[in-house]
Amino acid sequence: MDSDSHNTLQTVNTFLTHLASERRLSPHTVNGYQRDLIEARTLLGSQPWDTLTVHDMRSLAASLHRQGKSGKTIQRMLSTLRTFFRYLMREGLARDNPAIDIRAPKSGKRLPKALDVDQVSHLLDAGTSNSEPLALRDQAIMELLYACGLRLAELLSLNLDSIDLHESQLLVTGKGNKTRQLPVGKPALTAVRRWLQVRPMLIKSSDQNALFISKNGRRLSPSSVQQRLKRHALERGLDAHLHPHKLRHSFATHLLESSGDLRAVQELLGHADLATTQVYTHLDFQHLAPVSYTHLRAHETEAGVVCRLLLE
Repeated sequence: MDSDSHNTLQTVNTFLTHLASERRLSPHTVNGYQRDLIEARTLLGSQPWDTLTVHDMRSLAASLHRQGKSGKTIQRMLSTLRTFFRYLMREGLARDNPAIDIRAPKSGKRLPKALDVDQVSHLLDAGTSNSEPLALRDQAIMELLYACGLRLAELLSLNLDSIDLHESQLLVTGKGNKTRQLPVGKPALTAVRRWLQVRPMLIKSSDQNALFISKNGRRLSPSSVQQRLKRHALERGLDAHLHPHKLRHSFATHLLESSGDLRAVQELLGHADLATTQVYTHLDFQHLAPVSYTHLRAHETEAGVVCRLLLE
């Protein structure tokens, strides 16, 4: 071991002793600092600590990012280095703290895995023959969740006048009380029409204007929809963890894979900020052949021509 390496190791060991004895950190925490500094030393090479610069810290963060490390992991490493350099400055072993203003890349938000087109078709097609009132209601709910990419709260807030069956349009009130007009595909329109034919059987009050109601005639609750969706998924051999937001993600994923038009998807989802929609760009759009719009239930209607134009 050369003298520089020995001095580097000795400095780290002294710092770790300081953490354990003076700051009284737990052995687990001290070991974490040690692992971070060993990894940093490996990536930075043999350059003495007191000669490292802001550029070196940025290069370190970039190297970790290229390795696939999460933003949280990189931020922890930089936090370790900031603490270490504060110690070196206190001991007169460094003049400044090159890690002080370096920030890790933000980690992308994780999305639930989307259903593929065949899974969506299986989920929705399996319920078209059941004529029980609650089954017809659930079918209309699932069709609209997927066809329009609705949030659960948006679905539950729908009233009878929210949907225009003649124009194949749905008026949705989203976050911030903002409204958006969405095209509705033929399967969803058919499901809603069938539900509306039996809805009067559940009505208990003539002034109830909720589009979807419970067997007791009241507006549906979030937990009711979640439970019914899980039940139908299990009955049809799908993931037990299927939930309303997963259908919204599936809608966005399939549309973006087909069109690549992020701003159009932003508008349909009702995202105020394009950055929110950009979480979908982690998808590998090349892993599938273009999804046929005959399979995308959101657009099997003349009113869906706006979305069809995304492919032209």
